[in-house]
Amino acid sequence: MAGESKGMRGRQTVRDMVLSMLAVGVVVGIGYAFLPHDAKGDGVRVVSYTVEASTAKRAAPYPVLSPQGLSDKWRATSVSYRAAALGEGKGNAWHLGFVTPSGQYAAIEQSDLPREAVLADKVSGGKPDGTSEVAGRTWDRVQGDKARALTVQNGGGTTVLTGTASYEELAELAQSLT
Repeated sequence: MAGESKGMRGRQTVRDMVLSMLAVGVVVGIGYAFLPHDAKGDGVRVVSYTVEASTAKRAAPYPVLSPQGLSDKWRATSVSYRAAALGEGKGNAWHLGFVTPSGQYAAIEQSDLPREAVLADKVSGGKPDGTSEVAGRTWDRVQGDKARALTVQNGGGTTVLTGTASYEELAELAQSLT
């Protein structure tokens, strides 16, 4: 009789362990399904920017530009709008960053600060590199130490498209701006 009770207890312990593992597996599966993760498996966390763009367009003292019609190979990775704080001298700033189809970085940087201040902040060692005609506008090209940029003045603001992306990809981004 003592041997039967010991054997039954052993089976219950194994059964309890299996049930516990199944319960943990269900919790992990639910967590995986509902937590954001990288669908392409390359470590890029994609963000949505439509709400932030709408908010920035209402708040900014210049026309905020955001892309329309870019292919899904352009993946937004960062977005922010910072309103100018009195006395800080930092100005209003819109930022939208992407991983481009070629795997490089490109960003839209807009501010009501002077063009030279925005360029100095966003394109280290930037030197003039000619111009590009995109969407009926002339954009100044700037080549920096590690990044390049296309820049234009628009309605009281400075727009800088910058990153490690090629001028061609920056021009594609410029073409999409509305």
